[in-house]
Amino acid sequence: MLRLKGSRLERERRTIAAMVRLYCRDHHHGAELCDTCAGLDVYASRRLNLCPYGPGKPTCVNCPAHCYQPRMRESIREVMRYAGPRMLTRHPFLAVAHLIDGRRPAPERPGRSGRREPLSDQKAPAGRGGA
Repeated sequence: MLRLKGSRLERERRTIAAMVRLYCRDHHHGAELCDTCAGLDVYASRRLNLCPYGPGKPTCVNCPAHCYQPRMRESIREVMRYAGPRMLTRHPFLAVAHLIDGRRPAPERPGRSGRREPLSDQKAPAGRGGA
């Protein structure tokens, strides 16, 4: 299997940063990130630092935990919608690695069983079929 340099989270950080730079350059026409895009990049990096999945995290689109605030989630979606297809020509290594990562199933959220537990220890009585 292809071994990628650095940790998976670090590669995800580089991918998000590249997408934000690409979006900002093409939409806000500056050589440097504007304040809005710089804030989004910092926010995304902070979210990665706090991800409960750690290095085994799924790509955000496959993640069952929505850790972004709604407004920031919509902003990063807009960036990814625009930059995602362009990443194949601008940053092919990061784009292909992200596509490969996206094919991995999302792990169960740490500290949770993935299903709700019954409210009480009592089980339903057997044989209540009306006979």
